[in-house]
Order: sequence, then structure tokens, then C-alpha cells
Amino acid sequence: MNSEQAECGNLSRLLGQMGKDLDEYLRFDHPDAMANSSRWKAALGGALPQHGVGAEQVVSEMGSYLIPNGSVIPKPGCTSFITTGATSIGALTVLAGAVAAPQRFGLTAFNYLEEISLEWMAELFGLRRTMKGVYSSGGSVANLIALGAARQAAYVKLGIDVARDGAHRPSRIYASEESHHSIHRAAAVLGLGRSSVIAVGVDDDGRMCPVALKACLRKDIKNGLLPVAIVATVGNTNTGAIDPLRELGEIARQYKVWFHVDGAYGLPGILDPEVKHLYDGLSLADSVIVDPHKWLGAPVGIGVTYVRDRSLLQNAFSQGPASYLEGAFIHGGIANSMDSFGIPYNEFGVELSAPSRGAVVWALIKEVGGEGIRSRVCRHNMMAKTLAQKVREHPRLELVLAPTLSICCFRYVGSNSGDVNNLNRRIHEVLVKNGVNVPSTTLVGDRLVIRPCFIGARTEERQVDGLFREVVSIGDRLSSAKNCTEVNGENRYGQEI
Repeated sequence: MNSEQAECGNLSRLLGQMGKDLDEYLRFDHPDAMANSSRWKAALGGALPQHGVGAEQVVSEMGSYLIPNGSVIPKPGCTSFITTGATSIGALTVLAGAVAAPQRFGLTAFNYLEEISLEWMAELFGLRRTMKGVYSSGGSVANLIALGAARQAAYVKLGIDVARDGAHRPSRIYASEESHHSIHRAAAVLGLGRSSVIAVGVDDDGRMCPVALKACLRKDIKNGLLPVAIVATVGNTNTGAIDPLRELGEIARQYKVWFHVDGAYGLPGILDPEVKHLYDGLSLADSVIVDPHKWLGAPVGIGVTYVRDRSLLQNAFSQGPASYLEGAFIHGGIANSMDSFGIPYNEFGVELSAPSRGAVVWALIKEVGGEGIRSRVCRHNMMAKTLAQKVREHPRLELVLAPTLSICCFRYVGSNSGDVNNLNRRIHEVLVKNGVNVPSTTLVGDRLVIRPCFIGARTEERQVDGLFREVVSIGDRLSSAKNCTEVNGENRYGQEI
């Protein structure tokens, strides 16, 4: 008799109730989680349970207290982050993998779709056919894997197996001032040090300056430092700017340095005919990353690294054989799914245990096709341009930077000569508290701006007008004489709205 108390079946019944609760959540008419936090904390917390309540009761409590008090990120008006709420097919495929293929190993349909989906994305985004990929948990790890390959390649030229013997020479990674901080973390983890990342200057549009890059390279090579990689960004997280790929790639070739393209957010932008020309030079890349959990609508936890030579990844990240692991497979032919690992993705990155992420991407592309993804990208980019035009035409708003992709940086200036940064900070606070249109803020130079990023599959054109009207309304009210008083010669904005 089985004494196990955990439910290991009956998914149709349990999912039926959870599906209703999730559909209710997706109506987005519930209050913010912090509005009644004491209630759900009391229900979900407490002492360690010594006796279980059963799966049905747990699902019931999830529907009552957990799901309704989740994040605002999936809301159509939440434009704060570049990650977004998963589409339904993405969420369902994660569940399918969790049940039917908890590891990506073996000659299974799930392992097969790892490679198929990687090939589909490479074709969709115009990468060279020779580029091969590996999935990871997101852009941070994807950058780490790519720069691991770059480090391996740089030291191979010196006759050193850096993965085996370690890095023994001061090195340099060149990235713009607007590059993602995961580049610095990758340098730290790879033993190169955060200080090895050189912040190359940018132009007025936030794009890396090739002339400044060349100056850095010449100086460092003269001083005996080892250039490991040049990192270009397509769609930086602050403003969506795209670095000049062709110029940077040609500099990389001239100096024989690995050319890495961080496209975690912006690589799908190549599908928009209006900005496709900005991707000229992508073919020069030695590695490229992209996050399907951004524009493709996958659940968070799916990133991809493409490299020109996947053997470099194997040399950089192989953990070596483990007798128990290899011993699980028959090695007797191809008649059984346990005859082989399948493609050894565990040798190409930092994860041994990993879910079947490729099936998720396969399902996302299969559902809407390449044209469906293209339509989404074009819609979101046009939304940023539409908002920018509305801002240009309004006397109390300022467009700080014209959109490149789906990010628009603007601010309310009104007629005040006071602290405009503080005014926009207060506008943002009210937007977040209202919970309908929820952008982020960022700094462009010394100007604090409101920064929506239109990327979610649920985000539609009407969100543009809604955000525009709310910013103007809040700004007008905050900057009025009723809500603004002079304190020691500086503007202080009232708290009521």
C-alpha cells in the first residue's frame, strides 16, 4: 500500500478550479496585493503545518489568497519592466514540461524541441545558420555563458585552457555606459573582475561611440591588457537604443576581439521593417543573446545564448562525466528514450538540472507564427512612436529621447521653474498607487523621465492614450497652486491627489 500523501494525479479536476481562479485574476479588477496584505499573510502564513490539508484544499486557498494577490506585472497597463506576463500557451507548456519532462535529457520530444525552437528563433531573427544555441534562465545567465565563450576563445589564442587553469592575465570587456549590469556580474563570476568592464562613452542617442571604443582598445593593448569581448546592445533597458553594430563589429574584427550582441530585449525588433536597418552588422556577431520571456511572451525564466562555435561552450562549461548520470542511460542504440542524453545542453552552460524550455518557445511560435510575433513587435514600437508624437504636441510635456523600439522617455514640465525631476517622481508615485498605468522612471542624463516599455501581449493601443491622459491630469493637479508650496526657495509637491 502506498503511504504517500501527496496527490500525483487528478490534474483535470484540480486544474479546472485553478483555471477559473486564474481567469478571474486576468480580469484585473482585484485590488493591489498590499491593500489587504494582513488578510492574506494571516491565511498563508502561520506555524509549520504538521498535518496536511490535501491538494484540493491547497488549490482552494491558492484561489482565495495567493492568485488574487499576485503581481501587477501581467496587467495590460503595467509597462515598468521588460519582462511581462506569460501568454496562456506559454504557461500551459511549462506545466506540460513539469509533468511530462522534468529534465531536458533523453531522446524525447521535449529534447528534440530544444534544438528545433532554437533553429526557428535563429531563422526568425536573421542569425547566421551556423549559430547554435543553448537555453538558460534569462539574460543575466545568457550573457554569462556568451562571455564564458569569449573568455575561452581569448585564452585559446594564448595557448591557455582558461576553464582548466584559470585566468592569469588582466583582461578587458568593452561595453557602453548604457549596457546591462549583468555584464559586470558575468565578468566577476568568470574571474575577470568587475573592473575589467570598460564603460565606453555614448552619443546623444545613447549609442556606443566607435571612436571612443577604438581609443580604449589601443590604450589597453599598448599596456599589455587582454581584450576579451566587445559587447554591443540592441535595445538597452533604459531607452531602447541600438548600438552601431556594423561599425563595432568591424572594429572587433580589426582587433581580433570577440563580438557579443546583447539582444535580450531588442533582438526581436529586427522584425519591424522600420528599424530593421539598425541591425545591419548582426552577422558579424560571435555570440548573441535573446530573452523569449520578454517580447515572445514566455513565462519568466527563459533566455538563449547563440554562439558561432558551440564547442567553445563545451570547453568552457563542461563539468566532466559523472558515473551515476551516464550510468542512467543504456547506450544500446536508438530504440529507447533512455539510450542517450540527446544533445548535451548541460555541457554548454552552467545548469545541469534544467526544465524543457524549448517546448515553450516552440509552442509560442507555433501558436501565432512568425507573422504574429512580427505584428506584436510592430504594434508595440508604433505605440511608443504614437506616445512620442502626443508628447511633442502637448505644451506641458517634453520628449526627452525619440523612441527607437518600444520604450518612450518623456516627462511633465508644466510651467514650473522648480524641481521638475521631483515633480515627475511624484507623478510616478501616484501612477503606481492608482495601479492602472504603471510605467517606470529612469534617468536620461540628469533628467528623471517617465519610461513606459510596451512589450506585453496584453498591452494594446488604448494603453497609450490612457497613460498620456493620466500623466497630464496628475501633473496638472500636482503643479497647481493648491498642491505646490514654496519651501526655502524650492518646490515641494503636496501628497494629496
